[in-house]
Amino acid sequence: MASLGSGRLCVFYSWPGPMIRIDSIWLATQPMDMRAGTDTALARVVAVFGAAKPHCAYLFANRRANRMKVLVHESFFQLLKRERIKRKIYTTRQDARGDVFDYIEMFYNPKRRHSFNNQLTPVEFEKRYAASLESV
Repeated sequence: MASLGSGRLCVFYSWPGPMIRIDSIWLATQPMDMRAGTDTALARVVAVFGAAKPHCAYLFANRRANRMKVLVHESFFQLLKRERIKRKIYTTRQDARGDVFDYIEMFYNPKRRHSFNNQLTPVEFEKRYAASLESV
């Protein structure tokens, strides 16, 4: 599908790769300043619900309701915290960054199966997708 915007041609490909499962959507009743970052939106979610729930999307609109901000909470970060970093103390930011990279590239992507990928790992899903493109 192609779309014209700002005088140039933009091409969008639709494939089921980077999808996030969303079970419920919550719309804020109070307007929010759109210049605020995601940390401000998360603080409002925590103030109302106590914590951001996995697979939930939280929508915030400005006063005129012509702009929206969406905050999506994935369960990936809960898994990361529970399985890797909960009881660790990192001496430097570089150590923490390296450990998270190791978790994602050495365990999460090649070994963990995902329900939205028909119980395939992300690496296997990408291999099958690439093979299907070559066969066309």
